[in-house]
Amino acid sequence: MSRSERLFDLLHALRKYRRPVSGKVLADMIGVSIRTLYRDIASLQALGAAIEGEPGVGYVLKPGFLLPPLMFTLEEIEALVLGSRWVAGRADDPLCEAARSALSRIAAVLPTDLRDELEASALLIGPGAAIPVDGVDPALLRKAIRTERKLALRYRDGAGAGSERIVWPFALAFFDSVRVLLGWCELRQGFRHFRTDRIVSATPTGTRYPKRRQALLKEWREAEGITDKPDHPRTLLPETGSRAG
Repeated sequence: MSRSERLFDLLHALRKYRRPVSGKVLADMIGVSIRTLYRDIASLQALGAAIEGEPGVGYVLKPGFLLPPLMFTLEEIEALVLGSRWVAGRADDPLCEAARSALSRIAAVLPTDLRDELEASALLIGPGAAIPVDGVDPALLRKAIRTERKLALRYRDGAGAGSERIVWPFALAFFDSVRVLLGWCELRQGFRHFRTDRIVSATPTGTRYPKRRQALLKEWREAEGITDKPDHPRTLLPETGSRAG
């Protein structure tokens, strides 16, 4: 176990107790010697943790302290690297650059042992099918989702038929070979899915839609019967689309 992992585990162990707990109990919980525990207590205190107590008396952590959100386990490091590499290879240009930048920032402030693990990660993303070119800037769609603003869409379905409608965009689904905008369609009075490469144009209306996007996402999940993995749009079909257009 690395030192960073020990500090992370020790902090979690301390949070389980509202009253002072002995060093021996803490050392047994995280699997270290009592001498190592004392050093790790001192390290957390140096980082700003309000740990009160002393050897032979016990220790208690005052509420409010958080380790920097960069004290990851090895598995979390691998998940971050794998996810960032997928985004860098499969998302649009702004997100690709953001993924690379985020990984660089994380690496810059990680402890040395974890930084080495991040840079030496052997988890790779294999090549996938070419992603069709989007008809509109995905950054515009993401902004409309974040700000909960209606979009005026011109859309062409798989058969080539065109349509115009006002949509309340609330999510983007990323597949290996296609991206799909999820929205409430005023024309159809229901949830619809739009392949971003078939969107001819998307014009912000400046009008906020009447529901929060979290509420729309919840209603969409219920409508699609998604209950086991709410962050996984498993009912969407990239080629034909469930309730497409």
